[in-house]
Amino acid sequence: MEEQNKIVQDEKVSNEAVKRDAKTLWYSVRTFLSELLDIRSDTDRDSTIEAVKKDISFKGHNAWILIFSIFVASIGLNVSSTAVVIGAMLISPLMGPIVGMGLSLAINDIETLKRSLINLAVMIVLSVLTATLYFAVSPISELTPELEARTYPTILDVLVAIFGGLALIVAKTKKGTIASVIFGVAIATALMPPLCTVGYGLAMGEWQYYAGAFYLFSINAVFIALSTFLVAKFLRFPMVKYANSKRRRFVTQMASLIALVVMIPSLYLFYILYKEQVFTSATKDYVTRVIRYEGAEVVKFSQDYKAKRIDVYLIGALVPKAKIQEWYNQLTEEVSLADVSLKIHQGSDQSSQMAEQLSSAVKSGILEDLYVNNQQALADKNSQIQLLEDEINRLKASALPFQSLSEEVHINYENIARFGFSNTINTNFEEADTIPTFLIEWKPSLSENAKRREELKLRAWLKVKYDLDTLSIARY
Repeated sequence: MEEQNKIVQDEKVSNEAVKRDAKTLWYSVRTFLSELLDIRSDTDRDSTIEAVKKDISFKGHNAWILIFSIFVASIGLNVSSTAVVIGAMLISPLMGPIVGMGLSLAINDIETLKRSLINLAVMIVLSVLTATLYFAVSPISELTPELEARTYPTILDVLVAIFGGLALIVAKTKKGTIASVIFGVAIATALMPPLCTVGYGLAMGEWQYYAGAFYLFSINAVFIALSTFLVAKFLRFPMVKYANSKRRRFVTQMASLIALVVMIPSLYLFYILYKEQVFTSATKDYVTRVIRYEGAEVVKFSQDYKAKRIDVYLIGALVPKAKIQEWYNQLTEEVSLADVSLKIHQGSDQSSQMAEQLSSAVKSGILEDLYVNNQQALADKNSQIQLLEDEINRLKASALPFQSLSEEVHINYENIARFGFSNTINTNFEEADTIPTFLIEWKPSLSENAKRREELKLRAWLKVKYDLDTLSIARY
């Protein structure tokens, strides 16, 4: 009995030891993570507020920097130069008022919020006017890939704006601001190119480019401000105090209302873009995985989220109706595509609709392949032409009427005792060349200087007479 009690007691002691070790381990892990991720201890709140307010200002140097950066970005977009566009992002002062909006909402600073909104509005108007002026006078008016990429936002743009904004405000709140982070966020969030694209849309009279680009800019601006608001609240930035209690309550209520007005549409926008992105990804996966038939190939497919429709364009062998029906059935089994309609366009369709629906991307791809193939074929043709020209020259030289030539030489050059002709083949071990060679034996009575003069005269005469580029004169 005593032995059993001892065993039970030992088990209790062992269990208690395990619990203590587990608690110690959990405390160590929690302490490590707390020290690793803690940013409050190294936050300089007063300096951050002062720096953000300073960046809001828009006059003098900042105005000119904005104008010049807009020109640089517009040129980069106009010629589709990514490097130039990145350079414009780095020198743009657009980020200041946006961060100022988020921070002022977080600390109930209505005066700073007003100043941020006014400066941001002025910056937007000045940027759009500058870009519109540039694209109105630019001789290059086509839509480049860099411009097109800024005409429609995706869920990725929202995520970049959120995490970029978080990185930006965290970097600004640290004692000793991390400049490289601020530059990186300026590039990643890309506030400048969408505004330039808005100017392009206005200059070209293209409403869809204008609306899409401004939509993208609005997303970036709103989510950067929202990220700033959330981080400032998390770090417990000191609230602005007002002497009048009524004014304090009014300012607090207004700031909360504005924050909600910004936050709720932002979350809804995030949800809509997320759903659209899910639809797009599911569509691509479905077409790649399901739309397959031996002898037929998908040349293009498009999806319309609003109309809930997928259009697939096929060339090659005609797909039987039974197979198409099978594709329909598989589509209805897809959870995210259950209410989507599918339209199959086959290559036998000779209607104008089929021709029109082939995208410019497909056409340009075909043209590019043709261009590359033609360039290679042209190079091969040039090589063949060069070989044929060399052969013609060789045959031309070998076909000289030697008998009549020798008679003319004997009449014109009485000091030649013997005359001959042959084709000499020379090579530099890379290519061979056939050179017409004329053999001369001069009479012994002729001096060496006279021989050289006569050979020069003979060379010039033979070149003109038989249209030879090169020839050689040798002595027996």
